[in-house]
Amino acid sequence: MNDRAAARALAQKHIADGDPLGWFEPLYASAAGEPAAIPWADLRPNPNLVSWLDAHPTPAAGLRAMKVGCGLGDDAEELARRGFDVTAFDVAPTAIRWCRRRFPQSPVRYQVADLLDPPPEWAGAFDFVLESYTLQVLPPALRERAMQSLAGFLAESGRLLLICRGREPGEPEGQMPWPLTRRELSGLAERARLVERSYEDYRDSENPPVRRFRCIYERGD
Repeated sequence: MNDRAAARALAQKHIADGDPLGWFEPLYASAAGEPAAIPWADLRPNPNLVSWLDAHPTPAAGLRAMKVGCGLGDDAEELARRGFDVTAFDVAPTAIRWCRRRFPQSPVRYQVADLLDPPPEWAGAFDFVLESYTLQVLPPALRERAMQSLAGFLAESGRLLLICRGREPGEPEGQMPWPLTRRELSGLAERARLVERSYEDYRDSENPPVRRFRCIYERGD
């Protein structure tokens, strides 16, 4: 069984047991410090994030940024490198300890937290929120709650950058990570009172290429 298949099997077991987020910690713990055992750990910033940041340069000094589901920390470190004041969290304590070991001098505040039950002090606290590849590993029944949390992180003029796999409505979901449809994503945003400011539907640079949606949202209230 390869690493991605093992992660899927672990996730399916926990979802069936009514613990849909419980598989992340055992996955990181069982990796025993080997990044290759984490399917999404490339030990570099997400190219889909980097290309967006390069195309939309922002004077980041003083802006507060949140990285959701930070994994091993590369995206959070990239945001910090570009000048953001970064908080990054993951539900897996082992992932957070791993980040702190990898980047012992980092200015990023790495914390253990649950997207579905975030700390109350994060409400309205961030100018920029990055969510990449988290919604697509959550069962559909949890995505609305997750999007509500994402919206809740935003300061009044804050922006949410969301990156996920995409598919057409008639296409099968396939295996986790599950691609979203444009309609589902738009509905989630609308119910969270978010306004879409930009939307991209493209094929990334993976081999083979993966269809992605990349969207910017702002608070609509």
